[in-house]
Amino acid sequence: MAAQNSIRLRAVLLGVLGGLLIAWATPYNNMLMRATLLGGGHFPLAPFFIMIWLTVLTAGLSWLTRRPPVFRGLELLVSWILMVLVSGIPYTGLVRTFLLNLTVPLHFATPGNRFREVLGPLLPDKLYPADNKAVEQLYDGIEGGITMGPLEVLSNAPLSAWVAPFLWWGVFIFLAYFVMICLTNLVARQWVENERVNFPLLRLPQLMTEYFDQNALKDFFTNRYFLIGLGLTCFLHLINGLNHFYPQIPQIPTFIFAGKYFSKYGLFSGFYKLRIYIYPAFIGFAFLTTRQISFSMWFFYLLGGLMFGVFDVMGLGLPSSALGVTFGPTLAMVEETQMIGAYGIFFLFLLWLGRGHIAFILRSAFSRGKVERSESEWMEVRTAFWGFVIGFGLLAGWCIYFGMNLLPAVVTVGMFLVITLVASRVITQGGLAYFTLTAAPIDGLLAIFGSKFFSSAGLLLAGVAQKVLFLDLRESLMPSLIHSAKISERVRNRRLLLIGVMAVIFLGVLVSFAAMLALCYKYGLRELELIWAQRTTMSVYENVKRLVDAPLGPQEWVITFAVIGGLVMTTLILCYRRFYWWPLHPIGYLVIYSTAMRYLWFNFLVGWAANQLCLRYGGINLYRKVRFLFFGLILGDFLMGGIWALVSMETGLTYQVLPD
Repeated sequence: MAAQNSIRLRAVLLGVLGGLLIAWATPYNNMLMRATLLGGGHFPLAPFFIMIWLTVLTAGLSWLTRRPPVFRGLELLVSWILMVLVSGIPYTGLVRTFLLNLTVPLHFATPGNRFREVLGPLLPDKLYPADNKAVEQLYDGIEGGITMGPLEVLSNAPLSAWVAPFLWWGVFIFLAYFVMICLTNLVARQWVENERVNFPLLRLPQLMTEYFDQNALKDFFTNRYFLIGLGLTCFLHLINGLNHFYPQIPQIPTFIFAGKYFSKYGLFSGFYKLRIYIYPAFIGFAFLTTRQISFSMWFFYLLGGLMFGVFDVMGLGLPSSALGVTFGPTLAMVEETQMIGAYGIFFLFLLWLGRGHIAFILRSAFSRGKVERSESEWMEVRTAFWGFVIGFGLLAGWCIYFGMNLLPAVVTVGMFLVITLVASRVITQGGLAYFTLTAAPIDGLLAIFGSKFFSSAGLLLAGVAQKVLFLDLRESLMPSLIHSAKISERVRNRRLLLIGVMAVIFLGVLVSFAAMLALCYKYGLRELELIWAQRTTMSVYENVKRLVDAPLGPQEWVITFAVIGGLVMTTLILCYRRFYWWPLHPIGYLVIYSTAMRYLWFNFLVGWAANQLCLRYGGINLYRKVRFLFFGLILGDFLMGGIWALVSMETGLTYQVLPD
């Protein structure tokens, strides 16, 4: 058993090398070829596609040679999670907007937007490239770059212009990642062992590796329910993929515009743009999520749409100007700022749930005796605590060094981590492979204190630093670190796993930056699929300029709805904790306005309904059988997604299996 619970260096090296290959290929695949995303969420395509084939090939090779498999099931699981950790860095997790963050106020400065006059004096020299020619070549490509290989492009590119910005931003990025690792270690025992949080996104990989270790992988893949789910999904994407290449082949609809059945005005006006997307994998994840959460996901989304209609009928709708200036990526209505209060109260709820564990952390941090690590911790609690404190202080110090005052620096970094922690709980417990924030971390600070809480330079730094790591959480690192902690339960030599985690993150950042620079200087950044990234990055600088030109005080309507959101969340938590029959989970309210639910609400409805019917009429025995059908839906989606991604690389034509 000890051997089964240990991992060897080969598994870590496999995960690191696989992750670096994904990091190198992702910018080219996602932003130039516009092919199916190799990452794209918290259950990314490429790592799981690789894991499927590694599992099958390892089992097949062992059967042919009659020798023990090269990798154990747990080792395959560890290799997979290491690839997952790095898969978001070369795209939305960091690189997709990073170069734009550093060049937008320089390249797009015009007399009309007055970036140069207003923002120019506020830009720290060490954080932005000083060579205008290097910036222009980044957008246009270097001369003759189109005929060069990646390494030749890098050798001819003006990389010296990026040394200082990459060095100083690298300090911020690696400090933030280090703090996340320490924070994960601090919450792991509470979430994984004390609360026994369900992790729906891990259920399929864990079960596959368990069958692998029992030499029963054939039973897994030949399960009749699994084959039904796999067959349905493969048939769906085979037909629709061929339709994409050959339009004469009929298409099976996976998108329905339901908004046409609702009036633009009146009680149901909130459903005027209602869409139904069908993603088999997300139906599978919803089935594996607890019924209370899966029900709450779609119920609150529809309730939010109905509330828009109620406000419209009652004449209580407010213009978008009531928002003031906000940095939320999708924030459009002042009613959506309920999430500011809801996130705050839910964070306090997490602290209350973990109050005993927090006391244990503090006792351990200030004691001299040895503290035993739990099964889900990579390091001693004392080490993680002081690492978190020092890392937090250095992050705040970094902000102060570049223009923030002490209090805004501490509060801003704290707000970044609070939102990231709450979002990580929503993703890991809710089974949300695709998630987006509504309000930005600093939106609450601006609403409560006004923009004068920051200096002009501090406001710019807060907005840009937020955009670099803490705003676009679709592929953020923290939820994957939480998943890694759950997997660590089974790992005996967790120190080796921690080394692998830190190595793949560090090397993944370097490789991702190199791949992006090579791509930009070869083809030109303007040739890449970065419309969304450019628009959202421009909006950050435009909002900062607007606040520098005309500072705003506290926003009364935003505060009002934030208080409402806090009161609603408090009520939900009290009912959730007090009444065993209460059907709603607070997590559902946290995603009510997330863009992710526009894609996923119907999938959660179907997954919840199937789960409800199974347990009500067949009990746990039927559930255990039928879950294989939903495993088949998940595996089929990702298997076909990987196959069509390979076809897209070869043909240049794209068929998207998963949400973009």
